[in-house]
Amino acid sequence: MARLFGLLLLLAGVFYPFAVYFGMEHLSPRWFAVLLGGLWLARVLTASRRPGGLWLAISALAFCLLLGIAGDPALLRWYPVLLNLMLLALFGLSLRFGPPLVERMARLREPELPAVAVRYTRKVTQVWALFFLGNTLVLMALAMWAPLSWWTLYTGLISYGLIGLLFAGEWLVRQQVRKHA
Repeated sequence: MARLFGLLLLLAGVFYPFAVYFGMEHLSPRWFAVLLGGLWLARVLTASRRPGGLWLAISALAFCLLLGIAGDPALLRWYPVLLNLMLLALFGLSLRFGPPLVERMARLREPELPAVAVRYTRKVTQVWALFFLGNTLVLMALAMWAPLSWWTLYTGLISYGLIGLLFAGEWLVRQQVRKHA
């Protein structure tokens, strides 16, 4: 059940910009709050406890509560900012309190990482943290000053394209690092 709610949250995050763009005329922001809040609450109640997972969910639930109380359509644009701040915190805090997030993921596949791989995964974690910092700043600017169509284009397409490029670029660099290690 936890996987289902995780998948639904992922899908909600991916399609959220379009739901806001097309749904603002037909749905109250309070409905967005109820739907998102319900998914996050279901995730909290069904997911296994992971480090940081609870505070991520509490942050999202607090946002949904604020959105539900205020009912302000302008707040709808801030959910992607919150998600990027969560990812920035996840990657950034793992650098501080280690092991870095990318190292943890790499160790799932290869438990005995060589020292060069450990250094590399730390750098990749730093790159992701910087990406999420930059993306958060762009999303904040768009939420405050851009027309809804620009916000939707960036949050619904461009930012995902940038994430894909970063994944692809890192994969290419990793192949070169492995070849020379």
